[in-house]
Amino acid sequence: VQLQVSGGGLVQAGGSLRLSCAASGSIFSINAMGWYRQAPGKQRELVAAITSGGSTNYADSVKGRFTISRDNAKNTVYLQMNSLKPEDTAVYYCNADVITTTHLDRYLEVWGQGTVVTVSS
Repeated sequence: VQLQVSGGGLVQAGGSLRLSCAASGSIFSINAMGWYRQAPGKQRELVAAITSGGSTNYADSVKGRFTISRDNAKNTVYLQMNSLKPEDTAVYYCNADVITTTHLDRYLEVWGQGTVVTVSS
């Protein structure tokens, strides 16, 4: 199973970016999907997560500015980031809890490659 991330880049403060993360491979089902980020010199932190049923949770720092969504038919999760701030600058990672067709009795935690988001002031 692989997660393909796209959508990072450079944006001015106040601008918007949309990240996408598409899962592929021997997927039976996907439970939670989420976005994490890691800024230079800091630990990786949860930004937002969404269950297969659509329940969401957000880091306090992004509430009201970021929106996570998913398309279950496409095994894809999105992160719409609005009103970006310089402190949102980080490497963003996608994460998913996947049940594969070869191991139906357990979840496999999968990480995508990071995508750099840089917000200039």
